[in-house]
Amino acid sequence: MITQQSVISKETIEQAFTYQQYRNLLDQLFEEGKTTGPNQSEAMLEYAKINQQRMKRLDKTTKLSEEVLAAVQQLEKKVVWLVLTEGWCGDAAQNLPIINKIAEASSNIELRLILRDENLEIMDAYLTNGGRSIPKLIALDAETLEELGTWGPRPEPVQAIVNENREKGTPYHEYSTQIHKWYATDKTLSLQKEMVELMGKMI
Repeated sequence: MITQQSVISKETIEQAFTYQQYRNLLDQLFEEGKTTGPNQSEAMLEYAKINQQRMKRLDKTTKLSEEVLAAVQQLEKKVVWLVLTEGWCGDAAQNLPIINKIAEASSNIELRLILRDENLEIMDAYLTNGGRSIPKLIALDAETLEELGTWGPRPEPVQAIVNENREKGTPYHEYSTQIHKWYATDKTLSLQKEMVELMGKMI
């Protein structure tokens, strides 16, 4: 059994991207007609293009709930939120901007991002139903790197949609539109609620 203690080090966090560095990387790759990861197919590049638009919109429009802001105020411990992600991932694009806004609201949260396909040893310690699903947030004590909680790869109502369709054997492209409609309707509220629950474990 792989444990987080054996795969996440101080060096992992020091070498990880800040949110702005990650966004800059995606912008640079996009200008070169590329995305992150080894798969540079036209489909992946199209996903990356749409995700750039999603993140830019959410960076500008996301407003944190009073519940989130109250939870942030109660957080007195220095923590690291380490997130596994990739530029082509639609769920990452829908959730990372909100996670970043929450981290920005607290001097005690340090958000760091690492690419899944360059960190498979860490990814394989945090599988979802046996799969390398992202984004995956790992909350750590900043001093000891003790795991305080995890979140991901998507809000629970979206995960339920994914689970149901996978059980039916439905190809992802046939229900991806349903997922992104859900995100648009939910307006980040489910994610913010789940982040409040996560922060509650750190107090």
